[in-house]
Amino acid sequence: MTEIADRYRRIAGEFTERVEQVPEDAWDNPAPCEGWVTRDVVGHLVEWLPAFFFEQWDLEPGDRPTVEDDPVKAWAAVNAVVQAALDDPAQATAVQDTPMGPQSFEQAFDMIGTNDVFMHTWDLSRAAGLDETLDPVEVHNLLTGMEPMDEMLRQSGQYGPRVPVPDDADEQTKLLAFIGRDV
Repeated sequence: MTEIADRYRRIAGEFTERVEQVPEDAWDNPAPCEGWVTRDVVGHLVEWLPAFFFEQWDLEPGDRPTVEDDPVKAWAAVNAVVQAALDDPAQATAVQDTPMGPQSFEQAFDMIGTNDVFMHTWDLSRAAGLDETLDPVEVHNLLTGMEPMDEMLRQSGQYGPRVPVPDDADEQTKLLAFIGRDV
């Protein structure tokens, strides 16, 4: 196993725990992402991760329920495919052309997939009324890695406007504000 596979396992494990903790009556709660409910947070990952990665790297999506039918099992199915690909040395190191240039599966997934799962852990937690605490080391690494790319990230359309926070805010609050979340 690689450091990237282990990082994903840890981050996806935290997301999975939160998905499994969502109360049945909380799946339609409003989420921090405009126009989304709790179920949509899971739906976003279950839809875009396979759309971007599975075909590009010829990963077998397998059968999975829809997020509408069973968000827990839908996430578990996608998560299993991703983790298996990261754990397979041949698959993890397979290089494909991406919008970011030629990259191995593990490089591309670590850069955008794992980070998206990490950030949406907070969205899911907030929407479902769960513990919103994120791993402080990951928070620090992501914040310090993204801040120098502020202008480029805003132009990508993937992030809303930065939300102002006090200078003495903790790093998790700063990260969430950076990606446009109103904490």
